[in-house]
Amino acid sequence: MANTGPLRNGLDQFPDQVTSATAVIDARGIVTGWSPGAQRLLGYSYKDVVGRPAARLLGGNADAEVLFSAILQGRGPTPLRHQDGDHLDAELQAYTSLDREGNTQWLIMATPRQQPRPHKDEAKTEEAFAQCHLPVMIYDAELRALRGSAGAARELGLTEEQMRGRRVTDILPPHICTTVEEGMRRVFETGEPERFQVHGRPRRGARDKYWAVSVSPLRNPAGQVRHVQLLALDVTEQHRARERLALLNDVSAHVGSTLDVMRTAQEMADVAVGRLADFISVDLLDGLFRGVEPKPSATGSVALRRAAQGSILPGTPESVIQPGEVDHYPESSPPARCLNTGRSSLHRTLDEAIESWQVADPERAGKVRDFGMHSIMVIPLRARGTTLGVAVLVRHRCRDSFDEDDLLLAEEIAARAAVAVDNARRFTRERATALALQRSLLPQRLPAQEAVEVAYRYLPARSRAGLGGDWFDVIPLSGARVAMVVGDVVGHGLRASATMGRLRTAVRTLADVDLPPEELLVHLDDLVTHFGAEEDAADPEAEIVTDLIATCLYLVYDPVSRRCAAAGAGHPPPAVITPDGKAEFIDLPVGPPLGVGGLPFEAVEWEVPRGSILVLYTDGLVEVPEHDLGKGMALLRRRLERPAHSLEATCDDLVQNLLPAQPADDVALLVARTRVLDAGQVATWDLPSDPAAVADARDKVSRRLADWGLHDVVFTAELVVSELVTNAIRYGTPPIQLRLIRDTVLICEVSDGSSTAPHMRRARMFDEGGRGLLLVAQFAERWGTRHRAGGKSIWAEIGVQDDRS
Repeated sequence: MANTGPLRNGLDQFPDQVTSATAVIDARGIVTGWSPGAQRLLGYSYKDVVGRPAARLLGGNADAEVLFSAILQGRGPTPLRHQDGDHLDAELQAYTSLDREGNTQWLIMATPRQQPRPHKDEAKTEEAFAQCHLPVMIYDAELRALRGSAGAARELGLTEEQMRGRRVTDILPPHICTTVEEGMRRVFETGEPERFQVHGRPRRGARDKYWAVSVSPLRNPAGQVRHVQLLALDVTEQHRARERLALLNDVSAHVGSTLDVMRTAQEMADVAVGRLADFISVDLLDGLFRGVEPKPSATGSVALRRAAQGSILPGTPESVIQPGEVDHYPESSPPARCLNTGRSSLHRTLDEAIESWQVADPERAGKVRDFGMHSIMVIPLRARGTTLGVAVLVRHRCRDSFDEDDLLLAEEIAARAAVAVDNARRFTRERATALALQRSLLPQRLPAQEAVEVAYRYLPARSRAGLGGDWFDVIPLSGARVAMVVGDVVGHGLRASATMGRLRTAVRTLADVDLPPEELLVHLDDLVTHFGAEEDAADPEAEIVTDLIATCLYLVYDPVSRRCAAAGAGHPPPAVITPDGKAEFIDLPVGPPLGVGGLPFEAVEWEVPRGSILVLYTDGLVEVPEHDLGKGMALLRRRLERPAHSLEATCDDLVQNLLPAQPADDVALLVARTRVLDAGQVATWDLPSDPAAVADARDKVSRRLADWGLHDVVFTAELVVSELVTNAIRYGTPPIQLRLIRDTVLICEVSDGSSTAPHMRRARMFDEGGRGLLLVAQFAERWGTRHRAGGKSIWAEIGVQDDRS
């Protein structure tokens, strides 16, 4: 028989197994017994042969009688047919016996004839297979190993003799076995090659590896698949390289999605944990959370604030502190050295540096022992030449220790995350600066006044565009009145905040002049136009020129008459909640925004029921996600009609129910409950245009102050009233009216029909007049002139001590 090469069963290497090849054949030539040695010799299993004619095992066309005759006559080697179609010459010996029923049967023993030495080229092929450094295995139809290369022996830690005849389940871990055996079965069934990847340890003590497995069919000359060849390529490095690239890509995509320092650090931890480390902590210098420039200490222990942490275990039990808390690292610890030197380091827990750190920090040493931490990397977070903090990466579930490639990967991740953290830190600093500027320009506390009870809210924007230019103010006016104003400079950033501060100052200045709301907006519109012209002149080469636009609502409430006057410049109208709980918006004439210029403004007046609530707001409160102002105002109206036990509760309700968690625009909200001065707090007299009326006016004032219990200010009030009435009689025109208002101060007002305002001047030595207003200014806390339809009012406020019990 010709040599069948390395793809045969290798019988020439198993003479002790071949000599036991036996079969039992009955008188009809049917096989009734089949030994394992016969299966190894010819490849047929027991179920493939028993019960079938023995003639199919012969290499020629002889029948059973010819076979037995040849055996008895000793004719020499007999050709036998192998399962793969090849012929095998064997010496056959037959022994007769009787079966249980007394019928003759034959016990056949087969010994293969000595094979000739392999051809020279075949010998080289055999040597090449045996010495192949790649893991190559040959399996039969029962998935038992027939051959194994030197590479397979090296990876599996077994010799070829130990592998031969064993199944995959006897060699490889279970999860690998299932994949490999299923693949080989499919190749036997379909005859098509299979390719798949497996991951695991090929033997105990080896490192985890990734294998690209290829299973190919081996066919006999008849084209039947009799064996399969398994080739495994170690693609661990290629797999890890792809994982590193994927990890770096995820860092670029997911780290730095916000401009929040802690959120950015947590994104880094979330991306790296489970893929590079089992536990990771990110600690930053405390100043970063306030936006200040980081200044690490040169010597001594280092205090770092935990910005983020992550673990493959639920609850991050490896950590000794929680995010937001401060941890102190000894001077000799790797994190402290990393922060001071800016260099990363790779450690085992048995390293001297780690052991000394554990001695100085017993709590952390306990965590190392409890979780079996064995490999640690300490990486600095450096950006733009500054070390911002330290990341510590730990392995305790993954058996493989960190290597230099892991260190390089961690350094790249930390470098990218550090830039994002530094950007967040710079944004925090700039936003804190803008917010400090804006808050300094807003009212630090509202002035004392009795006209309204006020609650307010100011919420800066949380968008990347920066802070806006929203503002509000409450301004006491003459005659116990109060002005309330809200405004919004279009745009965001320092420019909007600075413009807001200038407008608020301008409104206060114009309010002191006691201008009506519509006239005040005219002057404010001129100022905004001038501000824009100044900015254009200051930076004529600016690439982007934006107009300076603002909106404003100015409202004045008089607690004596219970009347409101308001005018708006492109601003949402105020809302009024009446005592019966009904909310409605004032039909305010729509005026142009400030900065358009040249267009008039119109005011509206209405009477306010006692105990009503006025609501002023900027558009950020009613800008729903769809940017539908009408829908937002409808939502506001429904919320206002819900009862609330206080103004503060009303503000909280509006903020919580109308605004998203991260508002994109600033919000200014002003809620005021109106008060009314009782008739007993106001005294009014009509005076004739006669100098003799001055004495009568003093007498009326004296008696009324006595009724009010204000005896201490009688002299001052008589003096002020005498001078104001004298000026009205001498320089004004009828009708003349005197009014006293008892509020937190005593307000004296004298009105006449002239629009000419008096001016205080310094009287010369021999001047008979010119000293009246000077005396009024000396004795009164404040004084001024208020123009009204059909005349003017000169007022003065005198401080009082309330004697009422």
